[in-house]
Amino acid sequence: MKALLRRFENYIYDPSISLKDRSFLVFSVAVLIALFLAIPCGLIMQEPPLATISTVVGAVSFTAYVIFAIRTKRIRQAKVVISVLLVFVFLPAMFFSNGGSDGGTPVWLLLGTIYISMILEGKLKIVMLLLNMLVIAATWIVGYLFPDLVTEYSRGGNYFDSVAALFIVGAIIFVLISFQNNLFRKEEAKKNQQRLFEQTAMALVNAIDAKDRYTHGHSSRVADYSRKIAEYSGKSPEECNEIYYAALLHDVGKIGIPEHIINKEGKLTEEEYAVIKQHPVLGEQILHSISEFPALGIGALYHHERYDGKGYPNKLIGTDIPEYARIISVADAYDAMTSRRSYRDPIPQQKVREEFVKGVGAQFDPDFARIMIHLIDVDLEYEMKEREDVRELAGKGKLIIDRYRSDWSEGFLLTPETTTVCLKIAPDKEGRSPKPVIVLFDSLDGRIHEKEDEVAELLYYEYGELFFDGTYVCKGARKMLGRECREAETTAEPGEYRIEALKIRDHVRIRISGNGRADEFIIALPDCSRYAYIGFSGEHCCYSDARVDKAEEAAPPDSIERIAEEISYINVPAGDIPNVQIDGYRTDSSEGIEITDGMCIRFHAATLPTARLVWHCPFVNIFSSEDGMVNGPAYRDLMLMRLDGECWESDPACSLSLFVNRDDEFDGWDAWKAFNKKGFDCTVSFKREGNSVTMRTENNGIAIKNTLTIADAPEKLYAAVTGDQCTITNIRIRKG
Repeated sequence: MKALLRRFENYIYDPSISLKDRSFLVFSVAVLIALFLAIPCGLIMQEPPLATISTVVGAVSFTAYVIFAIRTKRIRQAKVVISVLLVFVFLPAMFFSNGGSDGGTPVWLLLGTIYISMILEGKLKIVMLLLNMLVIAATWIVGYLFPDLVTEYSRGGNYFDSVAALFIVGAIIFVLISFQNNLFRKEEAKKNQQRLFEQTAMALVNAIDAKDRYTHGHSSRVADYSRKIAEYSGKSPEECNEIYYAALLHDVGKIGIPEHIINKEGKLTEEEYAVIKQHPVLGEQILHSISEFPALGIGALYHHERYDGKGYPNKLIGTDIPEYARIISVADAYDAMTSRRSYRDPIPQQKVREEFVKGVGAQFDPDFARIMIHLIDVDLEYEMKEREDVRELAGKGKLIIDRYRSDWSEGFLLTPETTTVCLKIAPDKEGRSPKPVIVLFDSLDGRIHEKEDEVAELLYYEYGELFFDGTYVCKGARKMLGRECREAETTAEPGEYRIEALKIRDHVRIRISGNGRADEFIIALPDCSRYAYIGFSGEHCCYSDARVDKAEEAAPPDSIERIAEEISYINVPAGDIPNVQIDGYRTDSSEGIEITDGMCIRFHAATLPTARLVWHCPFVNIFSSEDGMVNGPAYRDLMLMRLDGECWESDPACSLSLFVNRDDEFDGWDAWKAFNKKGFDCTVSFKREGNSVTMRTENNGIAIKNTLTIADAPEKLYAAVTGDQCTITNIRIRKG
């Protein structure tokens, strides 16, 4: 009995279980006790044998059903069934068989209201409460109009029934209120413990950050990224929290590393690197005593292990590395690459992505690396990176520029959502008249570059310069137009400026207003696939008080006057469906093609002149929608396969089996990118068997086979060809 009570207590105070489910169990146990107590009460009152038998049958049946619901995890269904039985069967039957309004039934009728209020949720609760009121009213009216239907006892029996009902229902209410109070107390105590743990963890993190000036905020970012990876991989909220804190403290061992090694300028010697490699072991020694959170020590000890066995300290291979550590390893590597170090600037996110593509199955667990790649893809505003204190002015409160373009601000990415920058411009320290300029450019890291090696490495491309006096210099743009904008407001104080900028396909519009004038510039970019950033520079300038706002909604497509024709690379004969040009990540796609067993799609693919990375290639998308079109009514994105071998399911109801083989024809990623640039013919075959679709394709030494299984597969599935910075032409469809 003690063991049973302990299991019951552990269940009802388990925070991983829904509060409504725990309340259901408490209420069910209380009602069961009440039903079994009602049996001797009925015998004392000398109720008819049939009433006693029905009470026994009801108690046993209720017990069996509650146990069945909990064991089969059908609690949600049980809540509805029991509420319906209570309202429409049990309570009305008790009214007519237990003395009606003269017995204890009026008190028993409260059970329905209590149950519905505490156990049910949402609209169902409201509907059942209304039905309960109607049933109670109808029961009383029928009992009043037809008294012969009510089984009455003697005066003493009715009195005893009323007292018994008060005690039993009162006991049920007492149990439920006590449960709620105990739960609140336990949750408050747990919150206090959680706060203490969080504060202790952050104290350790702050100690690490104080010691290592080059990795300030690293632990917190790795924890955030690790939680995201865990969420995408389907971990429970509790597991995600464990992973978060394990990642937060993964570098705690650095506390034991000499400060002169941690903060050394430049690369470490072999001896110094050997000392650094001890921090996982030191971290595990610090954390292993926290028995309540064993994941902390695991994350600290194994986060530098590599999937191919070349990591440290234990050179574990593959899934021998604990899963939490494999997640943290991916997040840790991402933040290390996207953060500033003493010997280098942050690596551009697109370059980082390429490193993950190359590291799948080598440095990183394939599944978690692919999730990180996906997170990079959806991070269109590049939010996942180390943040400067003041991002707008290159990390400074003020940006002072002496010589022409001797310094510049961070770049601001332009999108169809208008970016507004408000700032002040004053003369430099010597009081010389400022000559501010906006530089319009593209680069992998979103920054202005002038050194030849950086220009080449980061693919820096400058479109032109816009001056605040209305003049401009066209460099790499196809065409630029500048004119005074009379309708714009120019009421700002002297030295205050407002810049509004947006990009729609291959055109950019920038408006500069301040100091009594307003100018508008329209720029035609070389093509639609390029990015556009603006950065502030100039001569004799002091920029300050920068504020940046981003519109929530995109501007209409015709917001920018077109000054040059759009460049098209698909003006060639089409196949069975129209050609498609994809200027950015899935910015367009082919028509949907219904998947049938044995179907093949053949097409010619080529990457655009601006394509420069591995994933700039064609993709195949499997989806469902009512009209068979991408983003059509009831659209479900089910799977995406890239021709570089990346593939993932996009819907929780899907599971994916993937096989990728690179044979002797594969000559490295640089050769593969050149192959895509030149153009090639591709065939993708499909096999459908019930809820499963198998796709096969190969190109330039990469053979891909994947099988998608959909738990609730619709009757019709569709495929579409899309991609990133590529063209798809001469699309031919062969039905199976």
